[in-house]
Amino acid sequence: MLDALFLRALTAELAEELTGAKIEKILEPARSTVVLTVKGKKRLDLLIGGSSGAPRIHFTDAAFEKPQEPPMFCMLLRKHLTGARILEVAQPATDRVLLMRLAAPGMFGEGEERGLAVELMGRTANVILTDGEGIITDCLYRVGSLEDKRAVQPGMRYRLPPLQDKKDLLSMTEEEIRAEVCAFEDQRLLDKCVLGAFLGISPLTAREVCELAYRDTSLRAFEARERDGFHALIRELSALRDRCLSGDTAPYLLSDPEGRPMDFCYMPVTQYGPGYAVTRAESFSALLDGFYSRLDADERKRQRSRELTKTVKNARDRVARRLEAQRRELTDTEKRDWYRECGDILTANLYAMKKGQRELTAEDFYSEAGGTRTIPLDPLKTPQQNAAKYYKEYTRQKSARVHLTQQISEGKAELSYLESVLEELERCETERDLAEIRQELTEGGYLRSAAKRGQPKRQPSQPMRFRSTSGLLIRAGRNNTQNDALTLRDSAKTDLWLHASKIHGSHVVISCEGQTPDDKTVEEAASIAAWYSQARAAAKVPVDLTEVRQIKKPAGGKPGMVIYHTYRTVLAAPDEALVERLRIK
Repeated sequence: MLDALFLRALTAELAEELTGAKIEKILEPARSTVVLTVKGKKRLDLLIGGSSGAPRIHFTDAAFEKPQEPPMFCMLLRKHLTGARILEVAQPATDRVLLMRLAAPGMFGEGEERGLAVELMGRTANVILTDGEGIITDCLYRVGSLEDKRAVQPGMRYRLPPLQDKKDLLSMTEEEIRAEVCAFEDQRLLDKCVLGAFLGISPLTAREVCELAYRDTSLRAFEARERDGFHALIRELSALRDRCLSGDTAPYLLSDPEGRPMDFCYMPVTQYGPGYAVTRAESFSALLDGFYSRLDADERKRQRSRELTKTVKNARDRVARRLEAQRRELTDTEKRDWYRECGDILTANLYAMKKGQRELTAEDFYSEAGGTRTIPLDPLKTPQQNAAKYYKEYTRQKSARVHLTQQISEGKAELSYLESVLEELERCETERDLAEIRQELTEGGYLRSAAKRGQPKRQPSQPMRFRSTSGLLIRAGRNNTQNDALTLRDSAKTDLWLHASKIHGSHVVISCEGQTPDDKTVEEAASIAAWYSQARAAAKVPVDLTEVRQIKKPAGGKPGMVIYHTYRTVLAAPDEALVERLRIK
């Protein structure tokens, strides 16, 4: 995370480019984001993020849309800072605050000094404009009232945030570090002690110091005391101090085993082991720009995925409720023959019935055991009308059974289709994948069309491509529409088709190119089909395989739905490492 020690290294990088630069443009593309376009050695965009979730400051290559109506704070910054020259960029003490001193053009051409304070403390992040005397002109977020000790309001003097009750590691001698460490509470986790004792250190850095000292981030203070009297910890804290004071820092990105950015630091991170990648970035700004751009893109994708998932789940639940009601109705039709029999018995006994009668007890000639049957009658109807009523109900239930059987079959297919879309949403890799699923749902009537006239049609993405160990091409569909195109249009009839048996997943096709695939290729393709299926968490997955010529699309079938009768089944392990190794990037 962006702690004070990281900001120290970042400030040095920013100061080199910003000192002497001129502010040309100011933009506030979002409520918590200000972008300054500056011209110094080169033209750069400086992003200042005042969001409590991701406060930051760095150069960026991202493009931003200009709001139709600039916010009030943006207009104020433009009024006072457009054309201003940056005189100084500094970090006061060991805190997450960056101060810029600027020379702004005055009303009559005379220069006047201005200040811009960027506070990057999580929930209290802020951007504050001051005059040359340190009086607040305005701020991104107004905080407190005039009576508060540290209110941030126009007209009040700007004061730095109060420092936490911790020691400044950068100003301490080794003996002072030793005294502080030796006072740690025995039962507390060692990294929590470090975090609570020294300014500017993030949880990641605190754990890394413990990892470097003892190769263990779960030690308690008394265990380190018993091991070596904190000698290794004091050594690493002193080394961290020296590293920061000498500027021996560099931008490092930490990524999880799936390649997603986890955190960043100003030194290599070793505590997570070999499964996590630690890569050095070109610069601190490039590190932050890439990290937050990826996070923002992932968050947008998650948001859109959540919206689509919610829509599909709602549709699935509606179909499931409708199916349940139809099944109950179908069960009720099982009594249809009873109504026909009652009509026959009434017809045979019309002579014995009179209008106004409420029931008839007559011989039950449909019962193998003999006996009588009592049949309820409508006293307002004639005997003939009562018999006709039972025949009518029989006919209604007979027709209903036919229609309900068909509706249930269609409902089961629709339910299966929606389940397959949910499975696709879980393994979406890019926003383009989401866009194609959205288009599929729109064409299926589950979403309203948002297309505008004159909007260029999006080119469909291509299936995922893999190269088997023996060199054969293997393709896998990303979604139902692509599955249909891959299987029914873009593959040769003699290609080999694979799919996880009786569950949702990708269609996988081995491009045979006139030859019979070897067993190794079939095994690898089956593993791909298992991985891109609903059962990827299982140890072994049954996978059906057959020639493409055997695959048919049922009449009226939903996207991705096919039938086949001639096939064989193999067991395959959904091996992610194998899938990534074979994948053609």
